[in-house]
Amino acid sequence: MARTHALPDGPLVAWYGDDHTGAAAVMEVLTFAGLPSVLFLDMPTREQLQRFDQTRGIGIAGSARSRSPAWMDEELPPVLAFLAGLNAPLFHYKICSTLDSAPSVGSIGRAAELCFEATGADWAALFPAAPAIGRYQAFGNLFAAAGKCVHRLDRHPVMANHPITPMNEADVCRHLAKQTAIPLGLVPVDAMQSSADADKRLSRERSAGARIIAIDTVDDRTLSKAGRLMWHAKGKPAFAIGSQGVEYALVQHWRDEGLLPKGELTHRAARVDRMVAAAGSVSSTTDAQITWAEANGFSGVRIDPRGALETGKARENWVQAAINAALAATGDPIVYSARGPDDQAIAVFRSACDAAGLAGEEANARLGAGLGDILAGLVERTGCRRAAIAGGDTSSHAARRLGIFALTAMAATVPGAALCKAHRDHAEAGPLEVALKGGQMGTPDYFGQIRDGGAVNQGSTT
Repeated sequence: MARTHALPDGPLVAWYGDDHTGAAAVMEVLTFAGLPSVLFLDMPTREQLQRFDQTRGIGIAGSARSRSPAWMDEELPPVLAFLAGLNAPLFHYKICSTLDSAPSVGSIGRAAELCFEATGADWAALFPAAPAIGRYQAFGNLFAAAGKCVHRLDRHPVMANHPITPMNEADVCRHLAKQTAIPLGLVPVDAMQSSADADKRLSRERSAGARIIAIDTVDDRTLSKAGRLMWHAKGKPAFAIGSQGVEYALVQHWRDEGLLPKGELTHRAARVDRMVAAAGSVSSTTDAQITWAEANGFSGVRIDPRGALETGKARENWVQAAINAALAATGDPIVYSARGPDDQAIAVFRSACDAAGLAGEEANARLGAGLGDILAGLVERTGCRRAAIAGGDTSSHAARRLGIFALTAMAATVPGAALCKAHRDHAEAGPLEVALKGGQMGTPDYFGQIRDGGAVNQGSTT
């Protein structure tokens, strides 16, 4: 295959992220590889889009991971059509690297069907693997790191016991076959050892009728070859369903082809003397991060999450009381609703939700919005211009309450949890830098990294 000597002009990738923190991970990979990208939190207006007319990647953050197929049928088509209309060479439906999904919630299968309708693509690469974040796929089975160990997905200590979408199947095609009737195929790891073998296997799978084809990847060598398969896909536009591993693969291929410079890039921001944070995550990872923060200049401020279920004046009073408690803290405040998965506050909150007849999705939305209102109040009252939000669901709702319509990456921490510049439409809104992180993401010193302007040792983006 003949090499090209330059990447095409305009957006290279258009993507929809099925949750906010995952969508942001795509933006980071591209930006930190030298390809400035933007993530919109909703479908942008023409004026908003024009502000970013020089970007190389354009994405929209959504909430499909926690939604039903019926919701997808109603909400996704116009968003997917907008992204397809950008005419980027590659269209990416961004999913979690651990395939969080089920037939009734976050269905990747139904989303894939809608993406095919929007793009007219001939086939899609299924690519959850991302070695940079400890995600590997071999002979169609997905493996994920947990601490210093790597587990097959159905034996992963977290994902095998996920409360909503427990993973009891590591075979990615078998998992997806429960969600769609679209024919599935695989380019296995042994075929990925040479470009010729990978091409032959891909051609064979497509000739057999497969339209969604999983691509194995376990290291940088196979990562680059996967990027090549996706970038040079026959039948335009190219279409991928996967984690930010899709962008890692593209970047690795572009570097190997001389289309991007090799080597590590450093992205840091200035340290600030004051920041604020909110945590709706109940993961043990976030608990450890709050514990570290409390020993290093931050103050944890516990709130009763049941207040987020209130309405009217009662809710206003709850928000104001939380703001006042945070303002009285001696260190940078981290407002949180629970500390780890065993916190009694979780059971109390769920009981209150049951009593109010609220489903989990609505309850999480209210808690996220409440934390966002508290954070917005703190930013306004203190003049603080840097904030962090922990928790995937929390991040999406809280970011909207802060008036944010788009994010651009500024400083790297861990993959998928960068410090970003927040773009807001309100004329009176001052500059704001924000970090959104999923509950399981980051090292214990994460909040310190955000305060300091990024991780000291960021590592490579490949």
